[in-house]
Amino acid sequence: MLRIGIVGCGKIADGHVEQIRATGRGDVVAVCDREPLMVEQLAERMRIPGRHTDLATMLANERLDVVHVATPPDSHLPIARQAMEAGCHVFMEKPFALTADEAAAILDCARANGRRVSVNYLYNFETPGLELAELLDAGRLGDIVHLDTHYGYNLSGDYGLAVMGDPGHWVHRLPGKLFHNVLDHVLAKIVPHIGDDFSVRTCAFRRRPATGNAMVDAMPDELRFLVHDGKVTANGLISAHGRPVAHALKVVGERDSVELDYAARTLVHSARQNQPSAIGRLFPAWVQSGRFARNGVRNLRRFGRHEFHYFQPMRVLLTRFYDAVADDRGVDPIPHAHILRVCRMIDAIVADIGRQP
Repeated sequence: MLRIGIVGCGKIADGHVEQIRATGRGDVVAVCDREPLMVEQLAERMRIPGRHTDLATMLANERLDVVHVATPPDSHLPIARQAMEAGCHVFMEKPFALTADEAAAILDCARANGRRVSVNYLYNFETPGLELAELLDAGRLGDIVHLDTHYGYNLSGDYGLAVMGDPGHWVHRLPGKLFHNVLDHVLAKIVPHIGDDFSVRTCAFRRRPATGNAMVDAMPDELRFLVHDGKVTANGLISAHGRPVAHALKVVGERDSVELDYAARTLVHSARQNQPSAIGRLFPAWVQSGRFARNGVRNLRRFGRHEFHYFQPMRVLLTRFYDAVADDRGVDPIPHAHILRVCRMIDAIVADIGRQP
């Protein structure tokens, strides 16, 4: 059993504790936060013995194998560096770092200290994400031509209300504000298919009415972007106003295309008309209904196996990360090159937003 500590005792830390325990691979022995009340509320609810307000003290006293970092991204580099230099592997909450340069520094530190580092890009490990990986590995889609990704954000939800109601919330300090906090979820799905030599074009704006608070009103809530590497394109849509709140990806290949709905946990091949004329237009709807029905049956089986809860993909990711920690020859579940490319794309998108009038 790995001895695991968590830095940052906010809301997301609950999910980390639950899924660490669910893997059966580790035990959360300590938590740390600069705010003592945050430490106590998490430790009491989750029955965690080690309680610290100083990271150095936790690292010195708890003999940790892995540190989970669940703090705002502007603190990730110093925390990760301190943990890895103390001999710990690091699992990072997204965003991985504030900038691509800081991300590179974290990855360099991991290599220099022989430690593993990964990040909570959990949606790549959702059931449809895993099925997509299998299709790509088998060559079923052919070369990728285009990706279309859609991520909805509910500003009336718990987290959205916290951001909107508190001008001092750390999201407002991010260079890309709201988008900076969610772009990882969007870009992590497309970076395996986009090369390092890419260009970005964006359109960002605020659609909601002004509140009169300059800090809150400075935050756009709608983003469109296009990424192009000379061979593959990707469109991105982040919307706080579109309903239903969507989380989807379409992958267009030379042989076939698929559509993934991460909220419903479905993957279906795009409709295809194989018969001529009006007769051919009758069949695709029935074919698609059968495909969705098969997805429904699979999801019902996963529900029966207790594999359908919200953080199930995080459990899969953590299990693979801990496997890599335990095996010197193991493979990181998320390649470092992909982590760095996500951060470079975020930098490029934020910079292009900043150039808009």
